[in-house]
Formats: sequence, C-alpha cells, structure tokens
Amino acid sequence: MCDPGRCGALLLPFHLPVLILLLGALLLITWLLRDPLFTGWRRKRVRRQPFPPAWRQTLRERVPYFRSMPADLQLQLKKHIQVFLAEKPFIGCAGLVVSDEMRVMIAAQACLLILNRRGDYFANLRQILVYPGAFIVDKVHSDGSGVLQDQRRVLAGESWQQGQVILSWQDAIDGAEVPDDGRNVVIHEFAHQLDQDNGRANGAPWLGGQRRRARWAQVLGQEFAHLQQRVRAGQPSLFSDYGATDPAEFFAVASEVFFEQPKRLAAEHAALYRELSGFYRVNPLSW
Repeated sequence: MCDPGRCGALLLPFHLPVLILLLGALLLITWLLRDPLFTGWRRKRVRRQPFPPAWRQTLRERVPYFRSMPADLQLQLKKHIQVFLAEKPFIGCAGLVVSDEMRVMIAAQACLLILNRRGDYFANLRQILVYPGAFIVDKVHSDGSGVLQDQRRVLAGESWQQGQVILSWQDAIDGAEVPDDGRNVVIHEFAHQLDQDNGRANGAPWLGGQRRRARWAQVLGQEFAHLQQRVRAGQPSLFSDYGATDPAEFFAVASEVFFEQPKRLAAEHAALYRELSGFYRVNPLSW
C-alpha cells in the first residue's frame, strides 16, 4: 500500500496531460462558440429548419401586426424568431412556467427591432426573465445632493446592461394584442438593449458616421426637450410622460410609438420618424 503523499506524486504526471487536453478542448469549444464563422454557420442551420406550425399559429392569433406586414418581412421575422429562441434562454419567475407560446410572442416583438439588419441578435443579452405581472425592484437612488435613498418601484419591464431583460408577462400580452396604442413593453426594453450595445443607455445607439450621429443628436434632443416642456405644462403628447425622464427613456418610448403609431408619428414628428426609420431600417407606414 502506497503512502498517500507518494501516490499523489506518482499519479500527477499521469493525470497532468489529461487535464491539459481537457482544458485545451474546453478552450477550443469556447472559442468556436464565440467565433463569428461558427456562429454564422450555426444560425444558418437554425434558419433552414421549418418554422413550427404551432409557432405560426401563435403569430397569426396573438401578434396582430404580423398579419399586416409584407410577406418578405414576415419570413424574415420568422427566421429571426428561430435564431432568437435557439440562443436566448427564458426564465420564469415568481412561479411562472414559460411556455413556447410566451417565448414566441416575446421573441416576435423583440425581433421587430432587428429586421433588415445584419443582426447580432442582441449580442450582450444572456437571458430573459419573465414575471406573471408587474414586479418590484429595490434600488438605491441619489437625490442630486449626494444623499442615497432606498426606493421601491413597481415595473412592467427593465433592461440591464449586464445582459438581462426582465418583463411582466401580462404587459407583454397587452403590448402584442393592442398594437396601435403606442405602448409596448417588449419593444421598449429591447430598444434599451440596442442602446446598451455601445455602453450605458443614453439615447444614442450605435449609428455609424459622425454626420448621422450629429443629426440624430439634434433631432432627438429637440424632441426630448419639447416633450419635457409639454410635461411641465401638463399638455398632452403622442409620447408617454415617462419619455421625459431622460434621453434613454425617450428613445425607448419613441421606438414604441414608431412601431405602433407610425402614421401619427410621421405626421406630427416627421424628422423623428425619418431618424427612427433609418435606424430600424423599416417603414411601418407601408405595413
């Protein structure tokens, strides 16, 4: 019988090459999963799969705007949904069991935002958490003078830069089934995800050239200031008052209106409609 310490010393040289091989294999798998070529190949395989009939029925029955979209965009949206659902895990919270129908409805609304784009499918997003209804979040808030206060807020949705979107399922249903009220929590939170692609949400997602960024800043800055003035004066607006909170919230609120009330937005805020249409690469007026 060997002395334990001596046996460990004798076995180590035998196990070390195996451990090195396992570590190398793990690193290779990790690299492959992150490699753009492998990712593109995997996504092509997903898109080639038939779209499940049950998912198609969900789109037709529970997502009204899908029926009005042009056929090419319908097909593109379905392919995006397939990739999105293959890559993004859903987690039910507070006892909620997430069904395929729920996943398809949420994915359909989220993927509206990446039509006609060389999408990375919200690359920083790691998971979607779904509560049955509005949920409570405790946060520490500064009052501007440096004093920190604990605040409890009831929310319908939230987007975290760390890779999570949190949604109220009831509000997600309402957003999908009432497609023309300018209120859609899924569009709102996934607009934040696009905004957070290049850092902290600030109402200026990645736009490309300097001239385009300057035009975006001018148009959205003016519209944001006008909304703040209306809110202070108690005047009605096409946009939710919540959009006056900060530029990031204005971008998300304006995105909701862009997809749900495009005619009013184009008529009343033409420059803003053009900027959002250029960014999202779609024209909902033609749907």
